[in-house]
This record gives sequence, structure tokens and C-alpha cells, in this order.
Amino acid sequence: MTSTPAATRAAAATAANEAAEGARLHGPVTDWFDEHARDLPWRRPEAGAWGVMVSEFMLQQTPVSRVLPVYEQWLARWPRPADLAAEPPGEAVRAWGRLGYPRRALRLHAAASAIQERHGGDVPRDHAQLLALPGVGEYTAAAVASFAYGQRHAVLDTNVRRVFARAVSGQQYPPNATTAAERKLARALLPQDEETAAKWAAATMELGALVCTARGPECVRCPISAQCAWRLAGSPAHDGPPRRGQTYAGTDRQVRGKLLAVLREAVGSVPQAVLDTVWDEPVQRARALDGLVSDGLVEPLPGGMYRLPLGRSTS
Repeated sequence: MTSTPAATRAAAATAANEAAEGARLHGPVTDWFDEHARDLPWRRPEAGAWGVMVSEFMLQQTPVSRVLPVYEQWLARWPRPADLAAEPPGEAVRAWGRLGYPRRALRLHAAASAIQERHGGDVPRDHAQLLALPGVGEYTAAAVASFAYGQRHAVLDTNVRRVFARAVSGQQYPPNATTAAERKLARALLPQDEETAAKWAAATMELGALVCTARGPECVRCPISAQCAWRLAGSPAHDGPPRRGQTYAGTDRQVRGKLLAVLREAVGSVPQAVLDTVWDEPVQRARALDGLVSDGLVEPLPGGMYRLPLGRSTS
């Protein structure tokens, strides 16, 4: 379908308005970040690109408070990708502890192996090369390129999407899944120079994490509350699809976690009989164990024995 001249002019006007909106927001948000940013280890210069990448894998769907101790232990043990790549993937699963979503550990191990094989052990700077690593999607590639290398990329996590939804779009929450319109808006709001763009990416994320939170936004502390479209509209309630809640108790995720906990604590392999004690319901327990095997998180052995994987990790 071909755009009409009127539609083209309207799209150009929208883009210009979004760019102007971004310019009004950049200074207040980055100034706020300079004063209020948390001192997190992956933000320090000594973290390097590998430290940034590890943090991004760990922070997916996991709060900072839970990540910090595991992150520090991880970097002390594996300060470079080559150090992790030299270990069996099961050691990554073991060290992941109870962060949840343990497939991230396998993917991080696979990424470390690819970095060692393809890039001489150095996390690549190029966005396309980052995106080609196992387990690295658009968000992680943009985050590493921005936070580690100071490049200009739209970094859209849940916190950033919520800030943009409220401040620019006038909505309490963003859509459940990231949309093309959100990506387009994020690109339009990016500062032009790389240094400011990289700081903007970190600052909007921090603003969403500390002030513009999902359940209790503290508008009185917000540096852009006077410009926030949602606040100026009277903070209308969300009228889109219901927000997805997360449940854990009684789910297969909980059973998988219990099974993995036994295997992480074991020195060698574990018999089926020991795993059978972690959950009373046999059908769900078997389904959870089969899922762990299918995901490459557990290796079955002859004689009904199981262990963390020793072979190469997969993406």
C-alpha cells in the first residue's frame, strides 16, 4: 500500500514532534541520573563489556537485590568469557543458583564459548556481531553496545517502556509485548550524539526502576512530572488488556527449581529415587524433569541417574 502525500506529511510531523519531545526530556532525565544513579558493579569502568553482558543476562526478570551476590561470585570465578567457556555448561547452571530461568545460564555459557571462538575472547563492539551470539536478542545486544561501548541504540526494557508509555504516550502501562510503534518511538526519542544517547538509555531505565515504578510511581520525585503526558491527563487508569501476573507456587517452574537445587548441591550424579522425594505429584514431577532434560539443563545417565550437563551448551 502506497502512502499518500498527506499521510507522509503526517508521519513526518509526528516524528518531528517526538524528536522535539525527546529533546525536552533529555536534560532533566540525564541530570537526575547523574545525581541519583545507583552505584552498581556493572556500571563501574572495571566491569568491562563482559561484566555488562553478565549483568544483562542475570537481570532479565530478576531484581537487582537477587542478582548482586550471584553476579559478584560469577565475575570472581569467571572474569573473562574464556574462563567460563573452559568449564562444562553444568557449572554455569550450578553457579546460577536460585536466580530462576536457568536456561539463561546455558545461553550465557554458549555466548561465552562463541566469544572465545569467534572474537578471540573479547566481547564484540559491533551490534550485529553481538546479535549473532547465542542467547543474545535485540535488547541485550543494544544494552551491551550502549552500556559497555557508549553507542547510540534504543534500549527497551520493561522500565524504559513504562517511562515512555507514561511520559510520552499518556498511558499507565505499555502493551504486554513490545510493539513496532514502541521501537519507533524509542528511536525518535534518542539523543543524536552517542555519549548522551548511552546515558539516556541508562537514565530512563533507572527512572523506571526507582521512581516511575509499575505499582507506585512517585511523581513528586520525577524530574519530568511537569511534562508527563499521563500525569497531565489526570493519570487515567489502564484500559488495555489485563496485566499479566506471575505465579510460582505449585507450577512446573517450582518443581523444576526443586529438582535443579538437588542436582546443583550434588558432587556427582543423582539417582532417580532422590529426585522423586522433592515433589509428591509424580506426573508433574516427571513432566518437570523431562522438561529439564529437553532444555539441556539436566543429562540423563544409564541406571536412572541424572547430573548437570557436561557437554557443550546450546543456545
